Amino acid sequence: MKYLFVALCLLCRISLSWAQDSTAVRRDTVIAPTTTDASADDLLAGLSDSTETPELLPHKMLFTQRAFWGPKGLLRTLNVAPLTSEGRIKELKVRRTMLVAHQIGGFVTLAGFVAQGLLGAKLYNAKGQDYVDTKKWHERSATFINITYGTTLVMALTTPPPIVGPKRGFTTIKLHKYLAIVHLTGMVATNILAHMIQNNSELKPYHRAAAYATFGAYAASIIALKF
Repeated sequence: MKYLFVALCLLCRISLSWAQDSTAVRRDTVIAPTTTDASADDLLAGLSDSTETPELLPHKMLFTQRAFWGPKGLLRTLNVAPLTSEGRIKELKVRRTMLVAHQIGGFVTLAGFVAQGLLGAKLYNAKGQDYVDTKKWHERSATFINITYGTTLVMALTTPPPIVGPKRGFTTIKLHKYLAIVHLTGMVATNILAHMIQNNSELKPYHRAAAYATFGAYAASIIALKF
């Protein structure tokens, strides 16, 4: 009996030691979630960083856009268009309207170029009263084109900037802008030569070449946006 009692005591002690060890393990598993709490804090910190106020203007803008709509542009300085999130939403609507007007003006100007080309071709072979009448319509057509072309150009240069800047690499928008430089140069040259022809008729071939080059670059710039 004595040995049985001693064995039972030893068994109880071993059981208690196992119980203590298992409790220690469970205590460790309770402490472990503290690392999860730290991760949660890091996650919240990341979320707070990701919800910072986004940039309202792109880094790259046309110089005319920056002059009007830049952070220190004329409209910002005069407080006509404060740089706020709500204001930018309104500006994007204005941008869309101006770009639609720009496209309409482009097609109207293109039609004017076609009419001007037909009148110009007729003017080179006209004589007498027919020459006088054709020249009059040719000048009226030129005035019409200058007005529509100028209006269309202003719409493109002064429109509010988009949210993001232009994409990297070659795009049809960039091709449209490059061709715009060509036909703008052609427009200036054509108008200058038109005035110089009055005193020097030998400049007519150069005037016609500048007009055709302007029309070709202008038509190509419109086609570029469709592809």
